[in-house]
Amino acid sequence: MGSFSIWHWIIVLAVVLLLFGRGKIPELMGDLAKGINSFKKGMREDDTASAKTIEQKSADTVKATKDQSKAS
Repeated sequence: MGSFSIWHWIIVLAVVLLLFGRGKIPELMGDLAKGINSFKKGMREDDTASAKTIEQKSADTVKATKDQSKAS
């Protein structure tokens, strides 16, 4: 009673194909792939921006340290 047989899955697959059609499923998968790629690209850009911010802060710290040692 708790598990589905192969016939249950075949009926579910047939209903999905009837609702979405043959052409709609690949289109949905293509849209999903584009979304995933866009997400990964955004994550890479965020990491790059974070790295640049860290480098800038490090450079500012080094400059401030040099300025303090010259003032002393």
